[in-house]
Amino acid sequence: MATARTARRGAKFDLEEAVAQAEARYVAAHPKSREIFERNLEVMPGGNTRTVLFFHPFPVVIARGAGARLFDVDGHEYVDWLGEYSAGLYGHSHPVITAAIREALEEGIALGGPNRFEGALAAELCRRFPSLQLVRFCNSGTEANLFAISAARAYTGRPAVMVFEGGYHGGVFHFRAGEGAINAPFPWVVAPFNDLDGTLALLEERAKELAAVLVEPVQGSAGAIPAEPAFLRTLREACTRHGICLIFDEVMTSRSSAGGMQARLGVTPDLTTLGKYLGGGLGLAAFGGKAAIMAQFDPRRPRAIPHAGTFNNAVLAMAAGLAGLARVATPEVLDAHFARGERLKARINALAAERRVPFCCTGAGSILALHCRSGPIRSERDLGPSERREKLQRLLHFELLERGHYLARRGYFTLSLPHTSEDEESLLKALGEFFAARRHLLAG
Repeated sequence: MATARTARRGAKFDLEEAVAQAEARYVAAHPKSREIFERNLEVMPGGNTRTVLFFHPFPVVIARGAGARLFDVDGHEYVDWLGEYSAGLYGHSHPVITAAIREALEEGIALGGPNRFEGALAAELCRRFPSLQLVRFCNSGTEANLFAISAARAYTGRPAVMVFEGGYHGGVFHFRAGEGAINAPFPWVVAPFNDLDGTLALLEERAKELAAVLVEPVQGSAGAIPAEPAFLRTLREACTRHGICLIFDEVMTSRSSAGGMQARLGVTPDLTTLGKYLGGGLGLAAFGGKAAIMAQFDPRRPRAIPHAGTFNNAVLAMAAGLAGLARVATPEVLDAHFARGERLKARINALAAERRVPFCCTGAGSILALHCRSGPIRSERDLGPSERREKLQRLLHFELLERGHYLARRGYFTLSLPHTSEDEESLLKALGEFFAARRHLLAG
């Protein structure tokens, strides 16, 4: 026993030293990023305006992007695996997207009236997504979920919303451990993700007050954890039984096929929220669903719900989004992209098994995450204690950056359309080197 305890203590100190050394190398290699960060601290809390992009001791400052590559202010080049948290499906400066933006730009922006893109984009979305009979646009996934929840509450006359542990639905909808201080003040009912019995019991108990059940088909922020098909089917059945609106947050997963995960799984919600890549890399989101629910926003109706937003039909975003869907992200392309992500996930897991290290890749299609622990991972609860895991994730992040691979510190990454097979081989090589060098720390 003493020997085992000593080994564990040694592994702990080795891990702390490895992280400290990796951090020191990072700091030395990024002096300009550090300088910009320290200057930004004078005018922005934490030196940035988007918390998810911050990591200790300071984040990489990006100078430019091209295709599937990023270049930072210190002259380093990276394969961009973050993909702007799934918004960067087309990579950087795709010629079809940039041409559409330039054409729209020449015709004027901030026009103050309906434009020629919004109806065509809405029609394309309604053709693609099984749940969309009517759709409206807004500026972000946060807004889309806010409007969808409000629509469900108005339609049902009920106050409460069921969400899930580990869920993230935008800047004011955090349901991860220790978060949520600025959540929108709806009556929340927080259920266990992928737990059929626990969720059903809670839903049955609170059904009369529930306006909606809001769920991600893949929990992105919690670690790219897919909802099990049986879990989603059961939610659909229970919501139908009790007259509750089922909302799929497909802000990330809409790229999983032409009709998102709902089409892939054959489970149709009452409302769907979309965002991220929808605007071709510019800010755009949407919410829609059954005509009876969405008709509440029809301004021709008495007492219609007002839906304002200066940039709801922003010309550049709509032009870029329509060009991307119509000419780049075709159904065939998105199906192939999903399959490619599944293959990469399988190869990463096979490599970890071959090297006999506790490590796994989760996700669905092109939305993935790396975890410094063994699977399976069915919910945030399965991730285990956070302190050691977070240190391992920090070490992995630093060492992948050193090897020219850019992804989220928590291990989240995505495939973008410009990624090549050589990019995938390079990532696998970098992971293999990490496994070889850090096997004893992963196992500790």
